[in-house]
Amino acid sequence: MIRSRRIKIVHALLATFALAVIAQAAHVQLLQGHTWRARAARQQLSPREMPAPRGDILDAAGLVLAQSREMVQLEVAPREVRAEDRATLRRVLTRAKLKPEWIRRALDVHHAWVTLPGRYLTTDVAAATRLRGVYASAASVRAYAMSEGTRRLVGRVDAQNHAVDGIELALDTVLRGTAGTATLVRDIRGRSFESPNAPRVAPRPGNTIVLTLNHELQEIAEHALAEAVTKMGADGGDIVVLDPREGDVLAMASRRQDVRSTAATALTEPFEPGSTLKPFIAAGLLARGKARETDMINTGDGTLELEGRVIHDDHLVGRASLATVLQWSSNIGIVKFAQRLTRREEFEVLRDFGFGTATGVPYPSEANGVLREPARWSPQSPASLAMGYEISVTPLQLAVAYATFANGGELLEPALVREIRAPDGSVIYRHQRRVVRRVMTPDVATRMRKMLLNVVENGTALQADLASFLLAGKTGTPRRTVNGRYAAQQYNPNFVGLFPGDEPQYVIVVKLTNPRDEKGSFYSAATAAPLTKTVLQAALAARDAALDRHKLASSADAALALRPDSALVGDTSPRGQLSLAGSAAARPETARADSARRAAREVVSAGSVPFVVSLAQHRAPARIAEAPRAVPDVRGLSLRDAVRSLHGAGFHVRLVRGTDGATEPAAGSVAPAGAVVRLFHDF
Repeated sequence: MIRSRRIKIVHALLATFALAVIAQAAHVQLLQGHTWRARAARQQLSPREMPAPRGDILDAAGLVLAQSREMVQLEVAPREVRAEDRATLRRVLTRAKLKPEWIRRALDVHHAWVTLPGRYLTTDVAAATRLRGVYASAASVRAYAMSEGTRRLVGRVDAQNHAVDGIELALDTVLRGTAGTATLVRDIRGRSFESPNAPRVAPRPGNTIVLTLNHELQEIAEHALAEAVTKMGADGGDIVVLDPREGDVLAMASRRQDVRSTAATALTEPFEPGSTLKPFIAAGLLARGKARETDMINTGDGTLELEGRVIHDDHLVGRASLATVLQWSSNIGIVKFAQRLTRREEFEVLRDFGFGTATGVPYPSEANGVLREPARWSPQSPASLAMGYEISVTPLQLAVAYATFANGGELLEPALVREIRAPDGSVIYRHQRRVVRRVMTPDVATRMRKMLLNVVENGTALQADLASFLLAGKTGTPRRTVNGRYAAQQYNPNFVGLFPGDEPQYVIVVKLTNPRDEKGSFYSAATAAPLTKTVLQAALAARDAALDRHKLASSADAALALRPDSALVGDTSPRGQLSLAGSAAARPETARADSARRAAREVVSAGSVPFVVSLAQHRAPARIAEAPRAVPDVRGLSLRDAVRSLHGAGFHVRLVRGTDGATEPAAGSVAPAGAVVRLFHDF
């Protein structure tokens, strides 16, 4: 009886325990199940972001300026590396050029985990990533194949592949792509494997951006600017070359003596332009019918006292027309002509040419410049503005404004980006010519071009004159401001040219900061104007500098018709007076002019001029007209067949030591036709 009672008690206890276990299990699984599953996932599973390669940045011809390379970062658990694999790991890391101290740490069992510095090509460390205890994670490295001047414009990324400045930052959302995801499973030993059950989302590469820059013209501008800054001891300088018909920025070179300067200063540093602003006052007068080119005004003895200040002229012109005022850059003359405009009209003239407003190119720190409202002007402001002071502009703003004289009076929106291409090569954006506003009639624009032609032919810009082609332009030598004050004997000479002067294909702005020529002159005529001539002569000598040579031939004819007695190639003598009333084509042609015309045509058709400029040796890349295509898979093929297959697909091949058959870009990647594909081969 007692035994039976004890058995019942034990059974009751067991039943109670069983119920308690069931209740606890139900509590854990039903009520706390989500919490425990999440804790297990945190311990066993870990998400990994797969970075997307940034899109390429190309120039107008398809030359790669910036490109992302798929790399890997290595991490080593020395205690997990097998003894027989240590020699292989040492050999691979040595071949990858890792420093000896890091190799020793990677093999030292006293360290539980070592993250190796740097990033490596997958093919270079493939033998190591197959070893136990070596863990590889995807990484992307940005590579730049361009000059320092272009890099100021394109910008850069940091070690984490985050955009820092330039176009990289301005168009970061277009370039950076979409990161992918994968799930790693950790085993009992801490080793990680990609989960076979969790879905993997592949990264989507960024879009490719094609810029409007012409690589030959860019190289010419940068080289010429570097030589000029060094030779003249200048603090820096900028060159902008713009297509006035479409608004494309063909070249933009910036240079500063300060090595800390990394910005494209042609966009970020406005300056007072001085006399290069005078043509806009003249254009405003012509457009409003308040003056004609032949209207005369008395400049006196070169001194004018106005509103408590004294204005001087460097060239005494006496009684002069509006055309002569521009020809000899008379301060007194332009101030007196500007008095025909009200304050509101003078402000509207400069505002309508785009001054005081950023151009809108994709650059993160483009300056607006300064153009104050008339309510904030002093009594001296109208005269100062007419002479190019109390206003600041960037070189690009100045180029865009002068383009109105070249294209018939339309203010265009400048373009730095020609195309944006999706990863599959399809074009998702293409720049279209955009007119911001019309600022003058075609007739006024033509009359302004004729006056600017006279400045180069017979005025202050004689040293910019080209013998075989017409060049229109204007010089300016404004004082330089330092810390808000005009610095003694410091100037910012600048020159703006329209080339060729009759049918411009270029607007070129050259600005130097505090230079001196060989004779110690700081004037634009002796500094910026000759530099403009050097750039244009080199562009004519270049194979492809975005010039229409058929139109250049007719421009050469026009130049020879205007000056038949002095139009021999290479002649730089002063010209006769240029007629502003009509064409000089009706002048009798001499045998000498016929000979010179034939020589000029031969020069244009040959694509060169008899001018030698010292440029860094550089093999011009092939122009890429075909659409991008996929890199073929050549794994398993012999070296000869692999090279033949890549050539057949339209790529250049470079052999690199590595795993046989691997390529960079990888098989299946979309790359421009004519691009270089690295083929890895075990020599």
